Amino acid sequence: MEKQKLIYIADDDDNIRTAIRTFLQNEGYSVMDFSDGDSLYSAFLEKPSDLVILDVMMPGSSGFDICSRLREKSIVPIIMLTARDSDIDYATGMSLGSDDYFTKPFSAMALVMRVKAIFRRIEFENKRGESDTDAEKQIIKAGKITVNRKSRSAQLDGNPLPLTPNEYDLLAYMIDRKNQAVSREELLENIWGYQSDVETRATDDTMRRLRRKIEGGGITVEAVWGYGFRLKEDTSGGTDA
Repeated sequence: MEKQKLIYIADDDDNIRTAIRTFLQNEGYSVMDFSDGDSLYSAFLEKPSDLVILDVMMPGSSGFDICSRLREKSIVPIIMLTARDSDIDYATGMSLGSDDYFTKPFSAMALVMRVKAIFRRIEFENKRGESDTDAEKQIIKAGKITVNRKSRSAQLDGNPLPLTPNEYDLLAYMIDRKNQAVSREELLENIWGYQSDVETRATDDTMRRLRRKIEGGGITVEAVWGYGFRLKEDTSGGTDA
């Protein structure tokens, strides 16, 4: 039997915590909620969860602070919540390594669908790594970048490349389709689990972070105007869209 997924939630609004916890528990997840991020972080150090949902504005450390500290310890998927709808908040959360960003008020069901999409993607990658007994299928390469599907890890020139789950999946997806133009809609559907009509900047922001991390890796992810992206092996070192 598959182990029940554990999700931690931190939000100082009791009603929001209760709503999210109820929806997630109804989907079969184990949920622990906290009124501040510091309590969540302490619990995570004792027992890591499978996914974290963080409010930005909370007593004590902000959600941004907790996100940054979690990223130093783990690649656990992180979804951030905020009452403020600003480009600065969005960019800050994504640059710190969060996997997605919801602005209040939001649909609890939409959040649950996002959580399920994250777990489906990770499960799919894990099963593919287990089923691919051929070493050539478990390991994919481009330039100086090596991706190991079985361990869901990556290396740049032999050194560990720290990636969030979305960054890892995006990199592996683009390497599989090297030299092909891949649309934003395709990435949203296959990496984030979103339909094409969902308004989000997650693809571009995650790609921007990934580009910075793979600098010097002998590959370039170039923008295809009005469409999406293309990964190419080269020695130019260019990363700008």
